[in-house]
Amino acid sequence: MKLQEDVIRLIFGLKVKQLRTDKGISLTDLATATGISVSYLNEIEKGKKHPKPSKTAIIADALGVSYDYLVSLKLNKRLQPVGELLQSNILSELPLEHFGLDMSRVLDLFATAPAKLSAFVNTLLEISRAFDLRVEQFYFSALRSYQELHDNYFDDIELEAERFLEQYQLEEETTPTFEELATILQNQFNITIATNTFDAHPELATLRSVLIPGATPQLQLNPTLTPHQKAFALAREIGFQYLQLRERPYTSTWVKVGSFEEVLNNFKASYFAGALLLNQDRLVEDIQQFFAQDKWRPELLLQLMEKYNTSPETLLHRLTSLLPKFFGIKQLFFLRFQHQQATDSYYLTKELHLSGLHNPHASFLNEHYCRRWISITLLEQAEQDEHLANILVGLQRSSYINSDNEYLVLALAQPAENRHGTVSIGLLINENLKNKVRFLNDPAILNRLVNETCERCPAPDCLERAAPPLILEKQLWQEKLTETINGLIKGR
Repeated sequence: MKLQEDVIRLIFGLKVKQLRTDKGISLTDLATATGISVSYLNEIEKGKKHPKPSKTAIIADALGVSYDYLVSLKLNKRLQPVGELLQSNILSELPLEHFGLDMSRVLDLFATAPAKLSAFVNTLLEISRAFDLRVEQFYFSALRSYQELHDNYFDDIELEAERFLEQYQLEEETTPTFEELATILQNQFNITIATNTFDAHPELATLRSVLIPGATPQLQLNPTLTPHQKAFALAREIGFQYLQLRERPYTSTWVKVGSFEEVLNNFKASYFAGALLLNQDRLVEDIQQFFAQDKWRPELLLQLMEKYNTSPETLLHRLTSLLPKFFGIKQLFFLRFQHQQATDSYYLTKELHLSGLHNPHASFLNEHYCRRWISITLLEQAEQDEHLANILVGLQRSSYINSDNEYLVLALAQPAENRHGTVSIGLLINENLKNKVRFLNDPAILNRLVNETCERCPAPDCLERAAPPLILEKQLWQEKLTETINGLIKGR
């Protein structure tokens, strides 16, 4: 069923219901006047049926309007926001099916309370304009919700990765090499690998890879990539091809987002790459051994990255899938920070929160993230050492001020030219985590009180504070003022 047909039926039904209600006509009265059954009229008003022209003319006469008005897509001012929403392409882009919804339920909602929904939709549009929320932000938020809904573990893609290894006779006990992946990509999918496009176009320097489609597609790799970054780029491209994901981006970094399907397929291809390069059975065994250590041993993480020839981000992001599934550690978050040298700005460029944990969270209000976070601490350490060549590893128990939440946060920092970055994974400390991680109480682990942003932090003696607590002070002023006014009212 095409969306446009749904829209025509729904707008027609909204008009019929609004006119009937405004005139104080019941469905039974309208049925008597038109000779159309109550049940059929009810289906019309819900946007499920659209009458033939002859019956439409009869309904128009009974409601006292012209035929042309009733069949047009124009709505009055009260319902205009809903009409604009219905006639836009937003509904067609909503990933409803991924959240167990279908269009018929949405249409029922519009038909049940159109005026109230109109006001609600108008409010959402005003909020989006005020905060300059773009469509792609909505897509990425929808993807994160989709991941959270599934605890970021997808059996179907894991099985496809296993089938791929078996089909192309790759050993599960070893990580596929760049050479093996390149051979498969070229021989099985007719995609060649090159680097010359990056040499000829300096403006592409921020991208890791670009696929140039054609009779003989080319996967152009940025020549500055590390070996594990190159392997991941190939594995991701194999994911697109092997999973037959047609609607997709052609660049590794988003330049322009076309649809939610592109965002979802990009995630699936990346998830496939992680599952292919970091076999779940092998990695689960290694994580079990890591958690079983009596003491915190950061060198074991570096050994894991070397064993799987992987990057800090790929390793930690893979853990967000395996820890919930195999360890029952579902309350966790993943963060990726970047920092431009010689500035005081830290950017949260990627995040994932499972089980409703939303602190810390990305701030779109230009607030200063807490400088006590291990992620930012490692960034500062990396920048202090101009000759840093190795990955920095940090572990911290972070307790949130005025909250019962405490996290075990593992962070990895990797040096990069002009722009350092860290990735971190935070695990909520509860009884399950205490049973799983033996080194949790190692005195070598740093314990710190943290908050989300400086503007909201009550800590009076914070040496790392980057901004005064303006938002907190305003909240306290409002509370004090409310308390005073309530006291005056009660005293009368």
